[in-house]
Amino acid sequence: MTTDSSPDLDERAPASAAELLARVSQGDQVAFGQLYDQMAPRVLGLVKRLLIDHAQSEEVTQEIFLEIWQSASRYDPRLGGASTWIMTMTHRRAVDRIRASQAGRDRDLRIGIRDRAVEYDQVSETVEVRIENERVGRAMSRLSELQRQAVSLAYYGGYSQTEVAELLKIPLGTVKTRLRDGMIRLRDEMGVAS
Repeated sequence: MTTDSSPDLDERAPASAAELLARVSQGDQVAFGQLYDQMAPRVLGLVKRLLIDHAQSEEVTQEIFLEIWQSASRYDPRLGGASTWIMTMTHRRAVDRIRASQAGRDRDLRIGIRDRAVEYDQVSETVEVRIENERVGRAMSRLSELQRQAVSLAYYGGYSQTEVAELLKIPLGTVKTRLRDGMIRLRDEMGVAS
């Protein structure tokens, strides 16, 4: 037997995750394959425990290994073990997927509720509108003729205060006063709290 300093590849102990990560950070694809073989069962197992869904778990596991390939150079062995670094990344990525899925479900629910046609009783709605119109009509009849004119033009006619002043051929300040007084009286007549 020779005392060769480079043992046969078959006789060497498998490389640790830290050693493999160091090689992966240099772009070593063989090391990445070995790291994958070593860590994939644990990574997939954790992801499946959190996500339940097998297809999503496989997808997230693939994303994790892509992230490992891209960010292996950020691993610092002084801060913890390589397996711990990978499993922490795994946990975070799985939790992010859970949160994203929940946010999607919440958004879909909000949209579904928003788009859902609300059923209502058309007869009841018609009666309520008619009763409310009658209340407004009675309250409007209690305004002075000048107030009623200004309120009718502004709120039912859609005219601006300036246009009301021009139509009635009165100063703008007078229109504003009539509208203010008329609205106060309407509010009181209809029993609306200010």
